[in-house]
Amino acid sequence: MSSKTGKDKTQARASVPAHSAEIVREYGPFAERIHGVTHDGRRVWAATDAKLVAFDPGNGEITRSIGRACDAGTAFDGTYLYQIAEARIDKIDPATGKVVASISAPGHGNDSGLAWAEGSLWVGQYRDRKILEIDPATGAVLRTIESNRFVTGVTWVDGELWHGTWEGDESDVRRIDPKSGAVLERLAMPRGTGVSGLESDGADLFYCGGGSSGKVRAVRRPKQARR
Repeated sequence: MSSKTGKDKTQARASVPAHSAEIVREYGPFAERIHGVTHDGRRVWAATDAKLVAFDPGNGEITRSIGRACDAGTAFDGTYLYQIAEARIDKIDPATGKVVASISAPGHGNDSGLAWAEGSLWVGQYRDRKILEIDPATGAVLRTIESNRFVTGVTWVDGELWHGTWEGDESDVRRIDPKSGAVLERLAMPRGTGVSGLESDGADLFYCGGGSSGKVRAVRRPKQARR
């Protein structure tokens, strides 16, 4: 049996050394603020206040725009986009831009990041420092994962759970144990460079929303994290 207290565990999580994030490219600015980011296999989608914009990561040019309320995270399940809008999550057909279904967001308007993995939606809870796995059809909470930092963007890649953090001028992208929430690896962004959304391209890069910069930044995924 472990003798560590909750405080000891929190300190252990925070003691994981951070490596400097390697920002390989910046895109935009696309708007006054980026709220969420996802990747559909070809394009990067960025959620701004009043619309979703898709851009080509090869040249940074906008290729699609959908007028929808976008207040927080964005996800893609292979067919549909999911977008947090106030206290709900909209399921959007990217071909038509129409909302085909909506569910209540678990944080009732206090949600942050959003990801799709293994048939579930994963929703960041910013100030609650949690990630919730929910049923995409009903919104029922299936699992709760604790973090020790404010949670912004969320993504899964190769069975690994990563999330963005942003507190004051400090922000990082971190890999955590999906069972315990323990921090396994940290990529520190330059001071003053926030992460407001996070998505993997499934290979070498993370795409990070840049908050009030209106930009999306491509960050190198560490080689040692790949399987």
